[in-house]
Amino acid sequence: MGTNGRMHGAIRGINGPVVTVPGNLGFKMNEMVYVGEKRLVGEVIGLTQDATTVQVYEETSGLRPGEPVEGTGGAISVTLAPGILHNIFDGIERPLGTIAAQHGAFIPTGASVAPLDVERKWETHVTVQPGDVLGAGSVIAEVQETKAIVHRVMLPPGASGEVVRVQPDGAYTIGQELVVIRTPDGGERSLTMTQRWPIRIPRPVAKRYPADRPLVTGQRILDTLFPIAKGGTAALPGGFGTGKTMTQHQLAKWCDADIIIYIGCGERGNEMTNVLEEFGELEDPKTGNLLMDRTVLIANTSNMPVAAREASIYTGITLAEYYRDMGYHVAIMADSTSRWAEALRELSGRLEEMPAEEGFPAYLASRLSAFYERAGYVENTNGSEGSVTIIGAVSPQGGDFSEPVTQNTKRFVRCFLALDKSLAYARHYPAINWLTSYSEYIGDLSPWYAKHVGANFVYCRNQMLHILTTENRLNEIVKLIGSDVLPDDQKLVLEIARVIRLGFLQQNAFHAEDTFVPMEKQLRMMEVILHLYDRCRALVDQGMPMALLRENDLFERIIAIKYDVPNREPERFSEYDAMIEEFYRRLMATNG
Repeated sequence: MGTNGRMHGAIRGINGPVVTVPGNLGFKMNEMVYVGEKRLVGEVIGLTQDATTVQVYEETSGLRPGEPVEGTGGAISVTLAPGILHNIFDGIERPLGTIAAQHGAFIPTGASVAPLDVERKWETHVTVQPGDVLGAGSVIAEVQETKAIVHRVMLPPGASGEVVRVQPDGAYTIGQELVVIRTPDGGERSLTMTQRWPIRIPRPVAKRYPADRPLVTGQRILDTLFPIAKGGTAALPGGFGTGKTMTQHQLAKWCDADIIIYIGCGERGNEMTNVLEEFGELEDPKTGNLLMDRTVLIANTSNMPVAAREASIYTGITLAEYYRDMGYHVAIMADSTSRWAEALRELSGRLEEMPAEEGFPAYLASRLSAFYERAGYVENTNGSEGSVTIIGAVSPQGGDFSEPVTQNTKRFVRCFLALDKSLAYARHYPAINWLTSYSEYIGDLSPWYAKHVGANFVYCRNQMLHILTTENRLNEIVKLIGSDVLPDDQKLVLEIARVIRLGFLQQNAFHAEDTFVPMEKQLRMMEVILHLYDRCRALVDQGMPMALLRENDLFERIIAIKYDVPNREPERFSEYDAMIEEFYRRLMATNG
């Protein structure tokens, strides 16, 4: 034990990011330690009577046996206070902007930088009075963190007491005393804006709610065919170039979450640079401010230390839970969990653990479940409601969905959005395959759709899916013998399926009217397409040849609805209903 009361040891062996220290020195499991003379950040991951095993979250080049290892007595934790939003961190919450200003483009080993600005003063409104009795999660002050978000300073979990003294409203740093409470044991506790919380432990909640409302994204294939519940989980698997990152960008920009946390886990450096630049320039369509005003970016690129990649998703989910506790709805974009699983595999190999399928550790499934199960729509300990929705991208090698990360992820998510290489190469965006994707939330969300959108929303959705699956079955026949031999009713299914694919499922992110589509317009688009189908089927049943139906440009005009009917003018859809009726009457008259 050192003179400061902390445990000390000396390095015996180094294997990449894994360091061993001889003897039983009294370290605790998951304790944060400082490794070497440069004081690299590490975490205890293995303890035996003979040795302690530490994984180091920084580059270990230059580290030598014999250098000291010092315990901190606490777990790897994040600092929670105003200043998190509009910031870019690495996997262990070091601010990359501050590091770049001090040290240049690359993070030096042992760089010790405070996660948040401790000198900046925030205009603070204290919301409690002496004599108030507070419990865990009670709001003691409010700070306008960005133009878009009010930061609610809360009592940490497990704390309670009666307010003894408060500071007047004014400008304070995150470390200055705001409130003093008398704790149940009779002592006094000073409260600041700052909390610390271990990243591997979920923050407590009072109650969990079932998934009964959707995360509205404005993307038709998601909102209509494969909805994600608010507080739910979704996987977005796809091979290279299928549009995982672009789809997550679109969700980050348009989904109805209050706060976005984007975790770039093991992605290429140049791709992450594009993300950082784009997010820095994007305007938030809801508020007109910068999107970064309600966004946190965690950048842990593929050339950064692999162990920090493993910690990055826990850092991200802990930040999300903190804002959820304030009563906000948070969406996490994890891009990608495959790179995180690869970090687990590399560390497991260095620890000489018994490998499971494809070399991944046997505990891959339990680690994935521990991450996804921290999502949820909850009642917080202070009585407010908030949610954390997790959308995790998966990057299976060669687009093979049978590999372990994709298969294990499917076990723990209820929405599976399979990206298809052939759709992406055909410029069909979003490239989500409607035959292999699914959402188990549709039954839970049906009452919400009936109440807030329309009573026939789910019926229309099911009808469209039925047409698309029928088209797929017919395409197998077409491949063998061609489409000419099909009867007209089946030719009609193929034609309506084309209208659905081009006019409804395909969406243009760069078109002002098509980048985000309100739920009401989505329903009216479905109703018009199905109205066209019903009328054409009636004509075909009367013996009308499909070639005659195709002579009219009506099918193309229905496809163009997404551009031609502005989002704010849903009454224009009645023109298309009238157009379909006129088309039907004219052809019936000629047939008569």
